[in-house]
Amino acid sequence: MALLTPQGAKEVFQLPRQRGRGRERLRRLLHGEELGEARAARRSILRDALHDSVHFAAGKGFPWVEVARAVQFTEELLVETTGCSITEAVTILGSKLRDYRRQFSTRHLLALCDYFHNTFMRHYRLYQYALGRDRGVQLTATHLEVCTPPQPLPLAQGTHRDGWHHEQQVAALRAAATQKRDSVRLLKEALRAEEARLLEKAFARAGARGDPEPYFPPVSPQALEHLVHEAIGIQIKCLGEQLQLKVRAAFDILDLRLQRRMLSLSAPHPSRPPGPGQRGPEDSVKSRKAQKGKKARAK
Repeated sequence: MALLTPQGAKEVFQLPRQRGRGRERLRRLLHGEELGEARAARRSILRDALHDSVHFAAGKGFPWVEVARAVQFTEELLVETTGCSITEAVTILGSKLRDYRRQFSTRHLLALCDYFHNTFMRHYRLYQYALGRDRGVQLTATHLEVCTPPQPLPLAQGTHRDGWHHEQQVAALRAAATQKRDSVRLLKEALRAEEARLLEKAFARAGARGDPEPYFPPVSPQALEHLVHEAIGIQIKCLGEQLQLKVRAAFDILDLRLQRRMLSLSAPHPSRPPGPGQRGPEDSVKSRKAQKGKKARAK
């Protein structure tokens, strides 16, 4: 890597740090090429350390010549301590400070020593892990299908909120009336089936009183009269239940029709959407409320 000149150190320090322009300028001055994904992460960490050393030295009032030397000092320290223990790293730092004692003033050399003790040595294991190992890149790609909303209909075909609620209520009443008719039909069929079962049971009892032969035995007049009375009673009972069912269903359906009629009488009048410069019903209500509030405050 090429050495940083004092003019280059001044340019890097004067560029803003937030947008990364200073780091990019430092890369160009040091002739750093664009690397692949695996090597770029490690080179980016090294470049961050060099960029921080530029701002530290310039912030402490180092001359620009010493700022460039501080960058060189940082790079050499990071390279030479790669793979070393922390004890060996402290020894390397001390020897490099002695080698550079003639290139920095005593005050600046002490400031540089404190800087590396408080930053590099404090996070030495983290630096070794980031700079001394190849990181495995795990990339997970998920393909998601985005469903766009349907194209809305023109506003001229829209329905007012009150009208829409009215249509929903009418549709609910119609569905209730249809469900009521279906339930009445099913109950009628169940009553007819029950009537047939009771009649068949009564006829079987009357036939079982005689001799158990494949043909029906003769029935006495008393038994026949009892069978007729029993069959008539079963039919009358089933007819009564059917009439009660029909009466209740008729009242329920009439009640639903009455509700539909009341809804049709209170149906909102269809209104067109307000044109440009016109007020809708909600706007008029809000304006009336605002006027009432102004009158109350005035009183």
